[in-house]
Amino acid sequence: MRGKSSATVSTTVTGDRLVGLTLGALGVVAFSLSLPATRVAVQQLDPWFVAFGRAVGAGLLAGIYLRLTSARRPTRGQWRRLSIVALGVVVGFPLFTSLALITQTSAHGAVVITVLPAMTAVFAVLRAGERPPLLFWVGSAGGLLAVLAFLGASGAVRGALSLPDLFLLAAVALCGLGYAEGGALARELGGAVTICWALLLSLPVTVPVTVIAAVADPPHADGLAWPAFGYLTGVSMFLGFFAWYAGLARGGIAQVGQLQLAQPVLTLGWSALLLGEPVTPASIAAALVVLACVVLIQRTRRGAPPTALEQPDRAVRGRPVAARAGRVGRRRLE
Repeated sequence: MRGKSSATVSTTVTGDRLVGLTLGALGVVAFSLSLPATRVAVQQLDPWFVAFGRAVGAGLLAGIYLRLTSARRPTRGQWRRLSIVALGVVVGFPLFTSLALITQTSAHGAVVITVLPAMTAVFAVLRAGERPPLLFWVGSAGGLLAVLAFLGASGAVRGALSLPDLFLLAAVALCGLGYAEGGALARELGGAVTICWALLLSLPVTVPVTVIAAVADPPHADGLAWPAFGYLTGVSMFLGFFAWYAGLARGGIAQVGQLQLAQPVLTLGWSALLLGEPVTPASIAAALVVLACVVLIQRTRRGAPPTALEQPDRAVRGRPVAARAGRVGRRRLE
């Protein structure tokens, strides 16, 4: 009896992780075009309009989705966690990347964003209360130092970080937080519902800022900027998160998060192919060094966050059930 039950659970969890990896890969592909699309959009549209306007458009799509699916409302505890998701991926990352890419190329931004997988892992570890070994923090620091070294070698640093580079680093920190919190919350709400509620929660902020930006600088652009803005709205801010958060929830933040390793490389390729931006040997070298550091981080992590099937049930207020309850449940299964 025990052997049969264990085999069933093992097979199901393995299949769930495979689906999670597939969904995560779709999310990475969708996000890999975000920086090139933002670069195109902010060349003709106000960066504040680009950052917040796309959130408003995605918020309207989110409202329609939630209405059609009759999604249940989050609990009070889940609303607090959704505010973290909104701060990271709805407001923080779009705003700071839009401001940075006014003057920086998307290829340059892709190198800085290479540290995002490490940042996501850091926040996932901190949120889960794990105690990683020293090599974990060495790898995280090494990735950050590699990015800073690239900025210095490329002339972006002359005694201090340039403002666009500070914007990019702020975007990375907030996005890592939003990814980790959203991936964990998606185990309770689902990937699509998580980003939809976060978008709706942000509307009291995103709508006024969009209106003010549109009045101060009425949007006028040619046929290239608007499709880029549409991509940012419908894919980068909306559909991409359906796949990404669902992948993190089903496959585990630790395992699926490793797929982010491919995102900067894809972005460099898109930047060269679509925008004709130069990809220098220094850019490639910096990206490879950071990727090596992130691989080190993933290999030294302990106690990877549970998958959707392994996640213990949540209390009504969104707090985790006591760990001993999970142990009792496992004994009963056996």
